[in-house]
Parts: sequence; structure tokens; C-alpha cells
Amino acid sequence: MKQLWSFIRKEFHHIFRDRTTVMILLLMPVIQIILFGFALSTEVKDTKVVVIANTNDDATQRIIDRIDASEYFDVVIMAHNSGEINAAFRDGKAKLAMVFEDHFSENLKHTGTAHIQLIADATDPNAATSFMFYASNIINNFQQDISQPQSGSGMIQPEVKMLYNPQMISAFNFVPGVLGMIMILICAMMTSIAIVREKEMGTMEILLVSPMKPIYTILSKIAPYFVLSVINFITIMLLSVFVLKVPIVGSFVSLFAVSLLYIFVALSLGLLISTLTSSQLAAMMISGMGLMIPVMLLSGMIFPVENMPAFLRFISNFVPARWYIDAVKTIMIKGLSITAVLKDIGVLVLMGTVLVTISLKKFKVRLE
Repeated sequence: MKQLWSFIRKEFHHIFRDRTTVMILLLMPVIQIILFGFALSTEVKDTKVVVIANTNDDATQRIIDRIDASEYFDVVIMAHNSGEINAAFRDGKAKLAMVFEDHFSENLKHTGTAHIQLIADATDPNAATSFMFYASNIINNFQQDISQPQSGSGMIQPEVKMLYNPQMISAFNFVPGVLGMIMILICAMMTSIAIVREKEMGTMEILLVSPMKPIYTILSKIAPYFVLSVINFITIMLLSVFVLKVPIVGSFVSLFAVSLLYIFVALSLGLLISTLTSSQLAAMMISGMGLMIPVMLLSGMIFPVENMPAFLRFISNFVPARWYIDAVKTIMIKGLSITAVLKDIGVLVLMGTVLVTISLKKFKVRLE
């Protein structure tokens, strides 16, 4: 029995010697339950709404008030023409537009019929379906209220329009997300593992004492994964266009340029992970599990970031895939120019600069 306990103690000491692995094993379940508990939600809340109501009559105002009072919507813009609606969608200030016909209340009372056009940003088909359903329910409830004998009666006919993705093809949403996830996993995970493998095998010291400069050694390690990521990007684009029938509405050159920037950020992240870990297992767990879950849940790939609690929205700002996926949707699906994603580009440039600076500094200190 003493021998058994001795071996058990030995195994515990062996595990706790690698603090990084212990931290991952103990913190990962906590992080996962928080992310899945709060981010894994199909509910749509506080959707930004732009409204055109040229005739400010009683029925129009009552519907607007009901929409704004709902937990699902937040009326942020009272527009006057379709150009303002397009600008709101383009800038990400609104996901839903409501256009009331002129003399809405009079038409409802005198002809018995009135029209409301509902326009949704359908780059995320699931979210668009949800807030269309909620908006239609609110309108139907209002119609039931005015159908009472003492209030008169009328029929409100919502006209639904899905912007950017009228066929509601789900590939329009998951192609940018899969693109962001695949490239960050290949770049970050494989780069970190490749460098840590050299440390683990003791061959990194041999490479560093060679005539080649250390920075060239690092570049030689990450170059193949840069090329592989570019090949993956082109492959995914070809499959998206010719197999999944997802068109590249905007400029392919702009899309390619943003993708190269994202690959650079992902490689920098892999380099940073390699400086924080001393074993391939730890590098794989951090770059695999540690990146995959945030990318899937906090980037807008599956669930809208706007519907998450404030602290998760804040954390999502530090997930590179969030900004890349948003840029891909804007250029590829919405067909806007690169000037529409300057914010996304700026954030990715800042992330890449910070990651490279920290990584190179820690890498040199660690290996000297």
C-alpha cells in the first residue's frame, strides 16, 4: 500500500509541475460553463430598429411604442427615406427596418387595410427569422386590440423583405464563420505546436546557435502555415462560390487583403502561445480548446454578439475572429467596399502589432 501511495504522490507531483496544464484543466470547465450558459442562446434581444413613418398618426405611433417597449427591439433611428435605411444597415446601426405607408391610420380605418414593410439584415438568417417573427407578433397583437368593437377594425399586412440574403441561405452566415475558425486554428495551433516541439526535443537550441538569426528561425517555422492558410482561404472561396452558391458580392481583392491580415494575427497568436507553454500538450489545449470555443461562441459565428451579456460582449472584443467575420460578411455578403470595414481592419492591425511585440520579446528572453 505504501508503494501505491508513493506512486500516486509521484503522479500528482508530476502533474503539478506543469502549472500551465493544471491551470487549463481546472479553469477550462469554469470558462466553458460560463460561455455555454450565457452565450448559447437563440433569443434575440435589443435588436436595433430604424423606422420610416412620414405620417405621424395615432396607429403608427402606438405600433412604434410597442416595438420600442419590447425587450426584443430598440428603436434607434427615425429615418425619412430609404437611403437612411441603407446607411443604417451598412454601418451596423440597425438590423431591422419598419416602413409605414403614408396615411397609415386613415387607410386602416377607411379601407380596412394598411401596410407595413419589414426589412431585415439577413446576413444571419437565423437571427433575421427570429426578429421578423417577434415583430410580426407585436403587429398582430396590436391588430387584435383594434379589432374590438369599441375600437373599430382593420387588417395590417406586413410585407417582409430580407436584405443581402433574400433566399435565406444558411451558408451566407456559416461560410465567413468557418473561414475565420479554420484559419485561426491552423495558424495558431500548428505554429505554436511546431515551435514548442523544437523546445521539447531540445533542437531549438541547436537552431539558435546556427549562423541563421533567431528571427529567421521563427519565420521559417511559421511560413509553411501562412502558405497553407492562403491555400485554405482560396479553397473555401472556390467551394463557397461554385458548390454552396455563395457569391462574392464585393471586391475579392479587398477580401483577400483582409484575410492576409487575419492570417498574420493568427500566426502572431500562435507565436505568443509558444512562448507561454513548454509542452506540445499544453500548446494544443490552449490553441485548440482555448481558441475554438471563443471563436465559435464569441465571434458572432453562431450566436449574435449583440444578444450576449455585457461582460461577454466586452470579452468578444479581444477575439480576432469577431472582427474578421464581420469584415468578411460586410465585403463578401453585403458587397460594400473596404472603407466600410476600416474599424475591423484597425482592430486587427492593433492586435497583430501587440501580439508580435509581446511574442518576440518573450521569445528572446525565454530562449537566451
